[in-house]
Amino acid sequence: MTDYKTLYHLLFNAITDGLDALGQLDVPRATQLLEDAQIQAEEILLETE
Repeated sequence: MTDYKTLYHLLFNAITDGLDALGQLDVPRATQLLEDAQIQAEEILLETE
């Protein structure tokens, strides 16, 4: 069974960190944070299916 709570926290934290990076005008860091979180979430979903 997929643990959506874990996925929510993972993505929410990445979005928060990404927004902080954007606030500092660090677009490459923001992009990397969001891409990494997306990959992690996809891996978690694939492992649980």
